[in-house]
Amino acid sequence: MKELFDIVSEKCSERVTKSYSTSFSIATKMLSSNIQQDIYNIYGFVRLSDEIVDSLHNYEKERLFNRFEKDLKNSIKEKISLNPILNSFQHTYHRYNFDMELVDSFMKSMRWDLHKKKYLTKSDYNEYIYGSADVVGLMCLKVFVNGNIKRYTELKEYAMSLGSAFQKINFLRDIKNDFENLNRSYFPKIDFLNFTEEDKQNIISEIENDFKNGLKGIYMLPNNARFGVYTAYRYYYSLLKKLKKTPSKFIISTRIRIPNYVKMGLLAESYLNYRLKTYK
Repeated sequence: MKELFDIVSEKCSERVTKSYSTSFSIATKMLSSNIQQDIYNIYGFVRLSDEIVDSLHNYEKERLFNRFEKDLKNSIKEKISLNPILNSFQHTYHRYNFDMELVDSFMKSMRWDLHKKKYLTKSDYNEYIYGSADVVGLMCLKVFVNGNIKRYTELKEYAMSLGSAFQKINFLRDIKNDFENLNRSYFPKIDFLNFTEEDKQNIISEIENDFKNGLKGIYMLPNNARFGVYTAYRYYYSLLKKLKKTPSKFIISTRIRIPNYVKMGLLAESYLNYRLKTYK
């Protein structure tokens, strides 16, 4: 009956994805059906880790995180876990032969969120982004190329750029919550008590460069993944454009969102661009 448990585990990862992220779940539905579940499995693992450090404020986060990390390592070693999210993740981990360095780097960045509040150097900032976002893109890339090392190596740089762009947009969008509620400041040398238009523009320019490089990689993805990743790109790029138009004083006082009806319009527009090969 292990097969039934695996099915239940995967349904849990899918439900986590759909419950926590409308944008990501829609983009995942645009992938070929044979790889959707593996992306759900990756997202479920990532989201559960993030929830421990970001949301469970009334509990001993570090103890929970330590237990979760131990369970993660055991699940990979034993190829099973009674935690359904970890059980489905280890299945994808082994199917595509993930490098444990990717998982370790992700967990390192999540652990930093338990105690590290300010990123004062560019080095720490880049290391956090690599661990919290780039490696997630690389795990997804392993799925997209079906574990092909040559294709993975060719596309690795672009996947990292796209992961960085997505994460930096999240940082910019979530400044109010990160700064006021979590007492975190990811952008080095930025004073959020005096967040200027110049500060905002410098961040946006950095994100635009990441997007420009990331888009090159989307063109090169296999057909089973290209439209889904392009859909995610369009969602995040539309959010970047909205942030670009929003005065800096409002960015630090509210959370900028893209309404669901706009997301559906973007999906239709993305499909048209994809079919006509007019990516933008």
